[in-house]
Amino acid sequence: MAQLKTKETHNQPEARKTWRFRLTTMLYDQGYGDQVILSINAFLDWMMNLPEEWEIQFQTELKTFEEARQMQYVSTWERMAETRGEERGEERGAKNQKAEIALNMLRINISLETIAQVTGLTIEQVQAIQPQVEQS
Repeated sequence: MAQLKTKETHNQPEARKTWRFRLTTMLYDQGYGDQVILSINAFLDWMMNLPEEWEIQFQTELKTFEEARQMQYVSTWERMAETRGEERGEERGAKNQKAEIALNMLRINISLETIAQVTGLTIEQVQAIQPQVEQS
């Protein structure tokens, strides 16, 4: 399917991004595990290569999709704790999320400037994350 859609979407980056997203989300729907999805997604990334701006959109949409799939019920007590000002945890979560997005973007060789622009991190913060890419 990936090969057919790669040929079909030649010089159509938006359509290719749409199909790559659809193929990736199908893996989740079929119940594949995270490791298998990562491996197949690396293959799809290679086969269905996207221009940088479309790759960024794809990563953003996929992150949103993954977060929506992992949403859990929030109890009344948890909602009350949030409204009481558990802002430190939220700030840490936002920083971790930005770092995770930056890490994924570094893995696919997106420029430091683009990563900084998309995530809101400084170039220095992105550079501090870079060694994690080399370790994985």
